[in-house]
Amino acid sequence: MITIKEALTKKEMKDYVMFSFELYKNNPYWIPPIIAEELETFDKTKNPALQTAEAHFYLAYKDNKIVGKIAAIINWEEVNLLGKRKARFGWFDAIDDVEVTKALLNKVEELGRKHKMDHMEGPMGFSNLDKVGILSEGFDQMGNMITWYSLPYYITHFEQLGFTKEKEYIESDFSFNNINPEPFQKASALIKKRYELRSLNFTKTKDIMPYVDKMFDLFNETYARLQSFVPINDIQKEYFKKKYIGFINPEFIKFIVDKNDNMIAFAIVMPGFAQALKKANGKLFPFGFYHLLQARKHSKEVVFYLIGVLPEYQSKGITAIVFDEYYKVCQAKGIETCIRTPELEENHAIHNLWKNFNSKINKRRRTYKKEL
Repeated sequence: MITIKEALTKKEMKDYVMFSFELYKNNPYWIPPIIAEELETFDKTKNPALQTAEAHFYLAYKDNKIVGKIAAIINWEEVNLLGKRKARFGWFDAIDDVEVTKALLNKVEELGRKHKMDHMEGPMGFSNLDKVGILSEGFDQMGNMITWYSLPYYITHFEQLGFTKEKEYIESDFSFNNINPEPFQKASALIKKRYELRSLNFTKTKDIMPYVDKMFDLFNETYARLQSFVPINDIQKEYFKKKYIGFINPEFIKFIVDKNDNMIAFAIVMPGFAQALKKANGKLFPFGFYHLLQARKHSKEVVFYLIGVLPEYQSKGITAIVFDEYYKVCQAKGIETCIRTPELEENHAIHNLWKNFNSKINKRRRTYKKEL
């Protein structure tokens, strides 16, 4: 018999996080999160996304053993600002038993019906900056810190239960050694001169901080046209600023400004932390922090995390400046591999940015939907 219980106590939330460690303990491709950070993500007093999103965390038990988990979510800003009456689900993991999956998804459906939502979709997080999707290809590829790994039978379970594919995402990588920099180097010089632009480069995190709010404002403006986009609010800006900016190499954060010092583009690249997180196995101490710091300094991989260009500059080749700046940094650091994070398959504009980099698609992932 399968029993579903909402995780409410500290111990239950710890069990919720640790179930994935148990499920994937022998999987070489799963990247464990830092346990303390994962718990903070689910803490309503610490994660500002939970001020505008309702979330319930459920555990499935069979024979007194945890066999699955899911988060049932309603992002009220998405509902009220965009009119999308959607119940989300995320952080899903389960054993290969479709009845376990069914019981967990039923809790999401209950939440959706309670609030008169018209459909449910997932896996996805609380907001646009959370992880998204289950793998449909690339199960034999190493994950990274900003995506979920998942098992092949998840798709089988969802489809058996009447869910249909909603959105498809692709991930890819390319070798830094195969890049010919000449085209974007020439274009960068021309575009800077034509539009009177300059790059801001940094070596100290404290010098970046005065620009971060402007960066998030630009992020909101850049992605406002996407029909599923909910802007980042001021409280979330502070949270992300404190949680992430200080840990990203300052030389991997780039801003482009015009002659009046108005920010017109930004980009964030992160070192590849996958191997370090694997070694840390969820714990910062005693050695996890050391592994992460070593990766920050010496990783030969980078992950292209975010890029934003002001709408009026989006067709003017600004990304040539961005690529030129990153080429210099990556060359100096001996970077060997560049990883692109999940991009909507239908987002042809973002795919075109990489057309000269010989990218290879190595993973696909998708979300699933069910009408309520």
